[in-house]
Amino acid sequence: MLSPKILIVENERIVADDIKQRLEDLGYEVIGISGNGNDALKKTGEIKPDLILMDIILTGEVDGIETAQQISELYSVPFIYLTAYYDDEILKRASLTQPAGYITKPFDSVGLHAAIQMAIYKQKKFKES
Repeated sequence: MLSPKILIVENERIVADDIKQRLEDLGYEVIGISGNGNDALKKTGEIKPDLILMDIILTGEVDGIETAQQISELYSVPFIYLTAYYDDEILKRASLTQPAGYITKPFDSVGLHAAIQMAIYKQKKFKES
């Protein structure tokens, strides 16, 4: 099976680079990094990732939840929230976007890998039905 193409949406460049390295160490292909919602929307349309890792707090006018909702409506690309924010209000807003997963920081590579595999499997089954 080909490695899924992943877009990282993370406003802190050091964190994005760490995620990228972890993904590559796990054998995934990172095809882009974006730090804000508008850029993430543009890149999703251009590079057509198989999966997006989405931080909730982004620079710019829209946060990760709003960005994920727009991406879902426009491109039907699955996304996993990867964030340090997990209070009840954020969880409620995030759940309405039907993410493929929700991982809290700090995270480990094993949990990241498992969440990605589940999201890709779920998307594959959805396309088959």
